Amino acid sequence: MTATGTIGTIAFAGERSGDAPLTWGQRAIWEAIERTAPDDHYFNFGRVVRLGARPASVDGARWALARLVERHESLRTLVVDGRQRVRTCGELPVAVGDDPDVLLAELTAPAFDYAREWPLRVGLVTSGADVTHIVMVFCHLAADGLGAEEAVRDLRLLLLRGEPRGSRPPQPMDIAHWQQARDGRRVAAEAAAHWDREHRRIPQTMFDVPSGAGERPPIWRASLRSPAIDLAAQRLAVKHGTSTSNVLLTAVTAMVARTTGHETVAMLPIVSNRFRADTRGAVSTMSQEGLFTLDVRADVGKVRFGELLGLARPAALRAYRSAYHDPADRTRVLDEVARDRGMPVHPYCCFNDMRFADHAVYRDDVLIRRALAETSLTWPMSQEQLNCRFCVHLSGTMDVSVTADTRWLSRREMEEFLRGLEDLLVEAALR
Repeated sequence: MTATGTIGTIAFAGERSGDAPLTWGQRAIWEAIERTAPDDHYFNFGRVVRLGARPASVDGARWALARLVERHESLRTLVVDGRQRVRTCGELPVAVGDDPDVLLAELTAPAFDYAREWPLRVGLVTSGADVTHIVMVFCHLAADGLGAEEAVRDLRLLLLRGEPRGSRPPQPMDIAHWQQARDGRRVAAEAAAHWDREHRRIPQTMFDVPSGAGERPPIWRASLRSPAIDLAAQRLAVKHGTSTSNVLLTAVTAMVARTTGHETVAMLPIVSNRFRADTRGAVSTMSQEGLFTLDVRADVGKVRFGELLGLARPAALRAYRSAYHDPADRTRVLDEVARDRGMPVHPYCCFNDMRFADHAVYRDDVLIRRALAETSLTWPMSQEQLNCRFCVHLSGTMDVSVTADTRWLSRREMEEFLRGLEDLLVEAALR
């Protein structure tokens, strides 16, 4: 069997229900979903939990999944009239199949019905009486990448020992109430001041010259698998005492300057917002865009990469702090700036490092040069709508993708951007 079937539902009964405003992270992704519909399935993502040498029974897997949904309120939360509504109890449908990748693809493909459908889809891959894999697909309103990893850890512990880790983690409803209170408003005001200050000096947008080469559909993704980028970024991170994420953010910024000709670059990095004790460990969508700005000479080949990286460090810290913000404040700031400057101002230029590890080891010249032969480029996706013009995603070790609106950046230019990024990092590492 390759198509999914169903084996009934999982009944769950949590401790409380309630109604609250959306958290800042939920509101940010909700606005992106509204701008991307009907292609909002773009935001769905999943995890395949391989059970390995300790498979579960079907009843055992169902029991663990029920306890997981009871523990994390985000997994039983609907979005109704722009607010989060936590339900105490319900039943979660369970799909079944014999191929985890097929099951993942089928559960991920449809957009969620946010007001009526639980924000978690689950499937079991079975072999005889054993469950060998559990597939979980998350609505992005319920979790981001790190939130999903928290859920996976808890599920594994429930399967192995019958209980999750430690005390009850932060819940989105409680986070939303804190964000509306005095301390939350103080944090929001500090972030809003950064958004206001920077939007008054950045270009109107980053990719502002039509490419003249729009495709059908207009949104395409180019993906470069480049072990050389990974090795070069590690070497540069060790050499300059920083993270590979900062190295890659700086390099992408330099390439945006080279591609667009803008000498002030504004980038929207996706930040986890899990630096606080009252957000750490939450199964929720906490990630939001920060605002990273850097003054870069367009002829970046004449600027030493180490010098640019030194300028980028404090700018990155400011950007990370600005990511924990109230989207309503951001909308207000952008409206005020548009009125004062006489034009809308928005970078439409995103950077999302989705890797979970950032360990740098000094890599030698021979290893980096040899890795160049392993580079490959593919075109894995196209669609009609996207809430941005240009997005860089980092995943694996090392997959770098550009998802762009071809009306502003052609497919040829997307490929040139990715290969230029590899050249920039390798040359900087070997210089």
